[in-house]
Amino acid sequence: MIFTLAGGIIIAIGGLGPALGIGFIGAKAVEAIGRNPEAAGKIMVNMLIAMAFAEAIAIYSLIFAFTK
Repeated sequence: MIFTLAGGIIIAIGGLGPALGIGFIGAKAVEAIGRNPEAAGKIMVNMLIAMAFAEAIAIYSLIFAFTK
Protein backbone atom coordinates (compact mmCIF):
# COMPACT_ATOMS: atom_id res chain seq x y z
CA MET A 1 0.00 0.00 0.00
CA ILE A 2 1.35 3.40 -0.93
CA PHE A 3 0.94 6.04 1.72
CA THR A 4 1.14 9.43 0.05
CA LEU A 5 1.80 12.89 1.40
CA ALA A 6 -1.93 13.61 1.16
CA GLY A 7 -2.64 10.71 3.50
CA GLY A 8 -0.15 12.10 6.01
CA ILE A 9 -1.78 15.51 5.88
CA ILE A 10 -5.21 13.96 6.34
CA ILE A 11 -4.05 12.09 9.44
CA ALA A 12 -2.22 15.14 10.82
CA ILE A 13 -5.21 17.47 10.51
CA GLY A 14 -7.69 14.74 11.37
CA GLY A 15 -5.78 13.98 14.55
CA LEU A 16 -4.98 17.52 15.61
CA GLY A 17 -8.57 18.79 15.55
CA PRO A 18 -10.07 16.04 17.73
CA ALA A 19 -7.07 16.18 20.09
CA LEU A 20 -7.65 19.87 20.71
CA GLY A 21 -11.38 19.30 21.01
CA ILE A 22 -10.96 16.52 23.57
CA GLY A 23 -8.58 18.72 25.55
CA PHE A 24 -11.04 21.60 25.62
CA ILE A 25 -13.93 19.30 26.52
CA GLY A 26 -11.98 17.80 29.42
CA ALA A 27 -10.78 21.18 30.68
CA LYS A 28 -14.25 22.69 30.66
CA ALA A 29 -15.77 19.61 32.31
CA VAL A 30 -13.24 19.74 35.15
CA GLU A 31 -13.88 23.47 35.49
CA ALA A 32 -17.63 22.89 35.64
CA ILE A 33 -17.26 20.12 38.22
CA GLY A 34 -15.05 22.44 40.28
CA ARG A 35 -17.79 25.06 40.28
CA ASN A 36 -20.64 22.63 40.94
CA PRO A 37 -19.51 19.30 42.42
CA GLU A 38 -23.08 18.03 42.85
CA ALA A 39 -23.55 17.93 39.07
CA ALA A 40 -20.47 15.77 38.48
CA GLY A 41 -22.52 12.76 37.34
CA LYS A 42 -24.38 14.65 34.63
CA ILE A 43 -21.27 16.50 33.49
CA MET A 44 -19.19 13.31 33.23
CA VAL A 45 -21.78 11.55 31.07
CA ASN A 46 -22.03 14.48 28.67
CA MET A 47 -18.24 14.85 28.63
CA LEU A 48 -17.69 11.20 27.71
CA ILE A 49 -20.27 11.33 24.92
CA ALA A 50 -18.71 14.49 23.48
CA MET A 51 -15.23 12.96 23.68
CA ALA A 52 -16.44 9.84 21.88
CA PHE A 53 -17.85 11.92 19.03
CA ALA A 54 -14.60 13.88 18.74
CA GLU A 55 -12.57 10.65 18.74
CA ALA A 56 -14.80 9.24 16.00
CA ILE A 57 -13.70 12.08 13.72
CA ALA A 58 -10.06 11.07 14.21
CA ILE A 59 -10.88 7.45 13.42
CA TYR A 60 -12.76 8.50 10.27
CA SER A 61 -9.77 10.51 9.07
CA LEU A 62 -7.45 7.56 9.74
CA ILE A 63 -9.67 5.24 7.71
CA PHE A 64 -10.02 7.80 4.93
CA ALA A 65 -6.24 8.30 4.74
CA PHE A 66 -5.58 4.58 4.26
CA THR A 67 -8.43 3.92 1.83
CA LYS A 68 -7.78 6.99 -0.32
